[in-house]
Amino acid sequence: MMKLMIVDDSNIIRRKIERSTEVDGLEVVATASNGVEALEQFPKVCPDIVTMDLTMPEMGGIECVERMVEIDPNVIILVISALSDKATAIEALKKGANGFLCKPFTEEELNRAFRELLEEANYG
Repeated sequence: MMKLMIVDDSNIIRRKIERSTEVDGLEVVATASNGVEALEQFPKVCPDIVTMDLTMPEMGGIECVERMVEIDPNVIILVISALSDKATAIEALKKGANGFLCKPFTEEELNRAFRELLEEANYG
């Protein structure tokens, strides 16, 4: 079973991701509404996969991605953001994110992104 942490300041988006994950072997173990909360929970729940918003109060997603990767270089991070410009996506990937999904997204797009990341993790 792979453990999923959802980080987004929108309660609606967190619930949408929770409800949408129909990928076998993926279990939601934690949710956080900003980067500070996420970093507090991260070492306790040791998620394998994290969905990360970029624009959040207290600590944004880019800094949070960077700090999570320092703690666990093997964590898989899918950035889910409305900031769909190329420069933001590239910055997130440089900091250690593994994928980028633009808001708004469909359940199908989310599950496809999870499957691709899990396949990549399993087969390098």
